[in-house]
Amino acid sequence: MTDLIAVFLFVGVVAYAVLGGADFGAGFWDLTAGGAARGRAPRHLVDVSLSPVWEANHTWLIYCLVMLWTGFPRAFAAITTTLYIPLGLAALGIVLRGAGFAFRHASLRTPEQRVYGAAFALSSLLAPYCFGSVAGGIASGRVPTAGNGDPATSWLNPTSALGGVLAVLVCAYLAAAYLCVAAARQGDTDLEGYFRDRALAAAVVTGLVSIAGIFILRSDAHRLFVELSHRALPLVILAAVAGLGSIGLMLRRAGIPFGLRETAGAAVALVVLGWGVAQYPYLLGTHLTLDAGAAPRPTQWVLVGVAIAAGAVILPSLVVLFRLAGRGRLGGVTDQISG
Repeated sequence: MTDLIAVFLFVGVVAYAVLGGADFGAGFWDLTAGGAARGRAPRHLVDVSLSPVWEANHTWLIYCLVMLWTGFPRAFAAITTTLYIPLGLAALGIVLRGAGFAFRHASLRTPEQRVYGAAFALSSLLAPYCFGSVAGGIASGRVPTAGNGDPATSWLNPTSALGGVLAVLVCAYLAAAYLCVAAARQGDTDLEGYFRDRALAAAVVTGLVSIAGIFILRSDAHRLFVELSHRALPLVILAAVAGLGSIGLMLRRAGIPFGLRETAGAAVALVVLGWGVAQYPYLLGTHLTLDAGAAPRPTQWVLVGVAIAAGAVILPSLVVLFRLAGRGRLGGVTDQISG
């Protein structure tokens, strides 16, 4: 039962990484699009792609929080009393990001639009970096079981820095790949090539940082390094294959890159799954096992029932939402914001 709840929790983590990560990455490309004239077309595609789904994707974060504090309350208490600084900054980033995205379209003056656009873009970097640093702090064993760990070194350390940088890069890679497909479906070959080139660049940089990260994990998070190179190695290899497959699809440069979103998402999902397998059976890196940190058995039964019921209701709704958004049947950006 405890392992089942852990699986349910990690399903949410993977979903948020793949879906919410692409939303954060869109903010990265909004930030780097250039001036008002040069960046108008890329930013418009970001707006059109995000506005129907950006709030829905963050429901996975709420799901993960509920599963964690209900299913593993000791781990939740330890994480929130130790890593409260990056978690608070991530929450602030999410709020500022949403406000900036909404108010940018409601503003009529260019200076105001620039301020809100900057808030949206910069917060889109802050939130994933902080989430990545939290993952690094947990994976490297810097969150004590009793909680109240060092509020600075728990997330200001080599593994957390690696996690934060990789989170930002992975989000940028996902967003560029998804936006490349969106541009291709609209028949905009210029934007398709624009985001294709950026997806390729993000994939290469992410690969290089990942290789450098091997040496960081070996010295700073030895158990994670050992498990990634042994138990979780098949998932790491599959992630590399999926990543290379997405690069191959982008290099074809002919027609709509069919399967690009799937291979890009699979690469990221497999990396996150590899981390989960490497962590098992520990919740906090090198201590507090799943069984030791789990809620009482009656609570676990209720949580499983609630998770199944929520999945039966929410998942079909999300599928319909994404299909309608992909077909452009949910109205324009102005309609979405005003609605």
